[in-house]
Amino acid sequence: MEPEEFDSDVLRQFVMAFKKGKLKPIVKSQPVPKNNKGPVKVVVGKTFDTIVMDPKNDVLIEFYAPWCGHCKKLEPVYTELGKKYKNEKNLIIAKMDATANDVTNDHYKVEGFPTIYFAPKDKKNSPIKFEGGDRDLEHLSKFIEEHATKLSRTREEL
Repeated sequence: MEPEEFDSDVLRQFVMAFKKGKLKPIVKSQPVPKNNKGPVKVVVGKTFDTIVMDPKNDVLIEFYAPWCGHCKKLEPVYTELGKKYKNEKNLIIAKMDATANDVTNDHYKVEGFPTIYFAPKDKKNSPIKFEGGDRDLEHLSKFIEEHATKLSRTREEL
């Protein structure tokens, strides 16, 4: 509730609208990017549901803080990961500044930076947290390939 003027009538109207389910939550969000064509998609509060929760795609999402040293170190590796999988039609590599955007799903808990989850297309409410491995291209690739629901075959496999 963000009223310009506050009195008992305003509060009563707000509570009635809440009870009827007519309120929309206020979601903290950076502006939606105009161009989101890079190898790593930028997710903001307003696009979390349409990108991360999209049932057509697997999504690897990194929640970061711009001031975090570990996140800055991960940035070039994560971009390389995005380039490696850019031709996969059903896989999105994404990132979100968790200090400037609300995560609109309670299944994605961010308690430190960076936090990385894999959201399989058929289990969006059961994301898999990346834990225990080095945050390098090899371990992140292995994590993706272990959990992806559908990846095209690479030349090495053929």
